[in-house]
Amino acid sequence: MSYLDELFSLKNKTAVVIGGTGELCGAMALALARAGAEVVLVGRSLEKATARLEQVSAAGGKGYFIAADISSRDGLQKLLSEVVEKSGQCDILVNGAGVNAATPFLEIPEDEYDRIFDVNTKAVFLACQVFGKYFLDNDISASIINIGSMSGVIPLSRVFTYSMSKAAVHNISKNLAREWATRNIRVNTLIPGFFPAEQNRKVLTSERVDQIMGHTPMKRFGKADELSGAALLLASGAGSFITGEEIIVDGGYAAMTI
Repeated sequence: MSYLDELFSLKNKTAVVIGGTGELCGAMALALARAGAEVVLVGRSLEKATARLEQVSAAGGKGYFIAADISSRDGLQKLLSEVVEKSGQCDILVNGAGVNAATPFLEIPEDEYDRIFDVNTKAVFLACQVFGKYFLDNDISASIINIGSMSGVIPLSRVFTYSMSKAAVHNISKNLAREWATRNIRVNTLIPGFFPAEQNRKVLTSERVDQIMGHTPMKRFGKADELSGAALLLASGAGSFITGEEIIVDGGYAAMTI
């Protein structure tokens, strides 16, 4: 085994990727599989999962799909039980499901607010409880990667509820990292900059794209596979002393002022 393989290998690991049927988390799942992990794609679309699993197989990896209710404790417990039954163990959890809306603040209905928090925040909270207890009870050295957002670091206009929900995800990641550090359960937040994906295309008007490019030193959007390196770092032994961190992959957006 080469030095790099030894450093980043995920052989004999199982990674549950919630939101793995989406563009960004799907690309991360593929990267984890290529590094040796068995990946479990959790989402709503069997069609998208099938297409991604074909890529996983073509790359020499393995994985499967589970449809789960991630906004309920029972649904997540059922998911975990199925993973353990099929794979024997779980070692890596990626919380990447997300929804967004561009409703003006004074017009945000309560049901929209609840829907966004249920998926973006409550599901992360519950998944960390369910999987965290499993990791603790079984003395597993695990990695939890919560997918954050630049809007949780620097509030962005027009996505008020989304920004609030992601800021909460950043906060719980730091709290859990501190809580579980001595048990070798690492919890980090991976924060993409601007990557066109299903959940944000509706707000990417030409005017907004110009504003984003004017604030991004690299003058382009990110590509889904450009999150792979950070995901592998956080999931593997290469990141064994990294916990409670916010890893930003944004083409320099957060470094820009005027």
